[in-house]
Amino acid sequence: MAVSENRQIAATPIGFMEETRIAPKLTTKAPSSAPSSAPKTAPAPLETARTIVDVDGVDFHYHASKALKNINLQIQEKRVTAFIGPSGCGKSTLLRCINRMNDLIDHAKVTAGAIRIDGVDINAADVDVIELRKRVGMVFQKSNPFPKSIYENIAYGLRIAGVRDRHIIDETVEASLTGAALWNEVKDRLHESALSLSGGQQQRLCIARAIAGKPEIVLMDEPCSALDPIATAKVEELIESLKERFTIVIVTHNMQQATRCSDFTAFFYLGSLIEIDRTEKIFSNPSQQQTEDYISGRFG
Repeated sequence: MAVSENRQIAATPIGFMEETRIAPKLTTKAPSSAPSSAPKTAPAPLETARTIVDVDGVDFHYHASKALKNINLQIQEKRVTAFIGPSGCGKSTLLRCINRMNDLIDHAKVTAGAIRIDGVDINAADVDVIELRKRVGMVFQKSNPFPKSIYENIAYGLRIAGVRDRHIIDETVEASLTGAALWNEVKDRLHESALSLSGGQQQRLCIARAIAGKPEIVLMDEPCSALDPIATAKVEELIESLKERFTIVIVTHNMQQATRCSDFTAFFYLGSLIEIDRTEKIFSNPSQQQTEDYISGRFG
């Protein structure tokens, strides 16, 4: 569907254990200390999932350069939304806007519109950015494990948040590594350096670190770009399982990956959102000729 039509609902560094709050209406639930034994439930049909992130008329500038132009889209809870498009089209810029990572860049800012999580404008003056990033975890393009042990990569954030109970930390480390499909591979070497892991294992460790504090949203900026096909397949399987608990937004240059992993796909070009729709529709019958030209390889 075209952006001008009715919008189709679509989709830090370290998470923490404590209950967090951005504004009176923007809170997170305190995570349990151990993996839940409750049976998993199937996700709701795509039509009924609620909107968790609302991007409303957003412009973004780096100095005088306009990187995003009137972006309007909605991201659904517990769905995977992929951002695709050629290099420099604004995919990663928008992704980083969702947890305000762009704040770390001088003269980079949202200059129009709003991004809301559960109805709260995340750029409002009273929003605590640290609390926001506890709620919105991020996995970067290049794996960046801490130069510590595998165990400490997960435990470090918990200690920073004030968790001192060794039993809770141990359970959280195991639950997070299990959730990232890494526990069975590292359970006998937890106190070895994380830098001794393979590239694919390091990226899954970074995912485990991001989910340790139970964020509601996980942002992934080309998480498989530096991985081999086997490691990529494991991360893609992990994404599929994680969406039962988290809302995931992924930037990818790999269109086959978008078709395999995502429920919704948004196509960007030169800072504009050209089209957003269900992934199967984007890749089989896009509404915009520009989208069809890109996915068919005519440019990009």
